[in-house]
Amino acid sequence: AMAPLTYQTQNQVPPAIGSQQWTLVVGAATVVSGLLCAGWVFAANPTAFYAPVAQLPATGTLVGTVLQGSLGNAARRQNVPVYATQGNAIPERLLQAEPTPASGSSLAVGVGAAMLLIASMVVNYLKPVSRQPSALSAPLKAVLVPAVERVVRLTTGMADARTSVAIMAVASEKKKAVGIKSPVFNETCDQTGITLTRFMLEVARANPDLQELESVFASIQTACKTIAKLVKRSAIDGMTGLQAGGGAVNVQGEEQKKLDVITNDVLKRALRFTGRMGVIASEEEDVPVEVDNTMDESYGTDVLLEESGGRYISVFDPLDGSSNVDAGIPVGTIFGIFSEDDDCKLSDDFFDGKQNMNDAMKGCLRSTLKPGTSLVAAGYALYSSATHFVFTLGAGVNGFTLDESIGEFILTHPDIKIPPRGKIYSINEANRNNWDPPMQEYIESLATGTNRGKKAYTSRYIGSMVGDVHRTLLYGGVFGYPADTKNLNGKLRLLYEAAPMSFLIEQAGGKSTTGLVRIMDIPPNDVHQRVPLVMGGSDEIDELVELYET
Repeated sequence: AMAPLTYQTQNQVPPAIGSQQWTLVVGAATVVSGLLCAGWVFAANPTAFYAPVAQLPATGTLVGTVLQGSLGNAARRQNVPVYATQGNAIPERLLQAEPTPASGSSLAVGVGAAMLLIASMVVNYLKPVSRQPSALSAPLKAVLVPAVERVVRLTTGMADARTSVAIMAVASEKKKAVGIKSPVFNETCDQTGITLTRFMLEVARANPDLQELESVFASIQTACKTIAKLVKRSAIDGMTGLQAGGGAVNVQGEEQKKLDVITNDVLKRALRFTGRMGVIASEEEDVPVEVDNTMDESYGTDVLLEESGGRYISVFDPLDGSSNVDAGIPVGTIFGIFSEDDDCKLSDDFFDGKQNMNDAMKGCLRSTLKPGTSLVAAGYALYSSATHFVFTLGAGVNGFTLDESIGEFILTHPDIKIPPRGKIYSINEANRNNWDPPMQEYIESLATGTNRGKKAYTSRYIGSMVGDVHRTLLYGGVFGYPADTKNLNGKLRLLYEAAPMSFLIEQAGGKSTTGLVRIMDIPPNDVHQRVPLVMGGSDEIDELVELYET
């Protein structure tokens, strides 16, 4: 980094003009004298400024040759000029301009003109150059120019057997996007509608900084289509049941289904193939995985510019609710996308006591463990009676439905908004006696209608977060998995379940909390950290927070 540069404004000193005033006086006097002389001459003889011209008698118009016809031919033979109107001969003396002798005033006119010329030359030569200081809108004492982080990248290679190439690129520090422009569709196809592919193309056109995100979403939707097919055919293709016949568990100690492992591999490969992923973190992976974006060696002879890969970090749960998949209950995929930067949220002593962790793993964790406020995109795919794809880029929530006949997601739920209050709550009431008192009181008020909205709610609970949140987004209401005596920190994972879903809910106009803290503000301390979660309409969540605060 460069040190800040300081620019100091210098005082302006006006030039001295008293020493050369005499030159202006002399010049002015010379000009005045010349003008007076010329004026006197003009008054005495007004015709002195132009030469006399020979005048012809005003009896007709003179024609230099002869007219057409017989008279003209005769005149041509005798070379005699004629009057055009009368045909009379003109004396030869009248055809020549007689010189007029110069009058005595011509000398005065020449002297006056010479004096004017000399006066102008003297004034222009002796006149001091005027230098005026630039006007400033306000006194400027100093300007501090902040240092700019610059990255210098040198790429070398061989264009052919005899030609080496070196390319140097200097890039300024990355600017964080403050917001995005929503895509505008002036025309749609009656047969296909607005596809997810076209939607992302328009997003990239409106927001050039998000062009690389287009390829990321192309890979995610391809993976979701593949997972939808696997779920639909799981019973036919023998992909139900536990992995390896039972005994296979993930890092959280949960038994893995066959589809857990398969879908994790599908989504992980799809993201890695984009060339835009730097780190990938999954529910089924013990630790974040760094992505190798090295290009094939065969590209080196043709591609001279280095690809800017590894810009994004992806976190995901490949098959949420997989314990229900064998029963045909709706399941889904949850994902979140972070932008890779140096904005590390970890404390300075985070890695103390972790001597067995190498530098690469520390770098992965620094890139991955970020609060939900750092998300640039989040969404889910729901595999149910239809396959739905719902996501946000930070400018509202849009829902798409898979048209299997053309293999495209079609925009069916634009700009989803969750109402401030609904009429459904989704929660596992079997744990009611294990909740803390504010949560018990809150759910009781929803069930009995003693809440602030004075309306009794209906209980609907699938047990699959994606299914329950999807219904909450469309119909309104409350979804929650609070802490209890068995799960003191809740059960849902912060990084790849709670934070991405909270991002969606907030972009739809709702809120998400643990009861005391906004979910999006919590920085993860571990990839698989769990948190209590309650989300829903803004009025409903405000009422819950007040109960916890009192």
